[in-house]
This record gives sequence, structure tokens and C-alpha cells, in this order.
Amino acid sequence: MSLLNKDCVKVKSNAPQLQEPDIKEFLKEIPNWIVSYETDPPHLVNQYTFTDFRSALTFVNQVGIESEKQDHHPKIILEWDLVTIEWWTHSIGRLHINDFIMAYRSDLLSQ
Repeated sequence: MSLLNKDCVKVKSNAPQLQEPDIKEFLKEIPNWIVSYETDPPHLVNQYTFTDFRSALTFVNQVGIESEKQDHHPKIILEWDLVTIEWWTHSIGRLHINDFIMAYRSDLLSQ
């Protein structure tokens, strides 16, 4: 189940949620991400460090542009040299493949 070259899909409220085996498989492709169960629904979470604010802000803007293209938007926390991103799918109240696609794309943008 490769995330490479996948695009987000429209999600209806009755869309199936990802099950643990699928989540574990997708996490192999985004090894720096964790699933946080401290929130309800669970979120995919990652932090990126940068050398300065400008680099962090540039990354945030790139993620924002890609989010708009895919119509799937994260929670982003921007600090001086640190960006925290959280993905989850609001409409189903759980994780969806879209979250993993965007986490993968976020990693590509961070390089």
C-alpha cells in the first residue's frame, strides 16, 4: 500500500475508518509520525525542526498550498524553529488514508 503518487479523495461521514493493521502498514512509509490517541479522534503527529523562523514559515506555507490542492487541511503549530503538524479526518472522526497521504507529502516538502 504505497502512499507515493496517491491523491486525497472526498470523504463522506459514512466512509470506513482505517483499521489498526492498515494504520501500522501506512506508518511504515512515514516512520517519523506517531498516532496520538490522547485526542479524540486520534491524530497523526510529527514535528519538524528548522534552522530559523523563515525556513519554518516557508515549510508551513508549502504545506498550506498542498493542503488546498488536496482539500485536506491540518492543524499546524509554528514556532521559531519548530513546526508541529497534526492530520485527522474531521468528517469521519478518525484517521483516513487522506491523513497518511498528506503526512507523506508533508515529509516530502520538508526535504
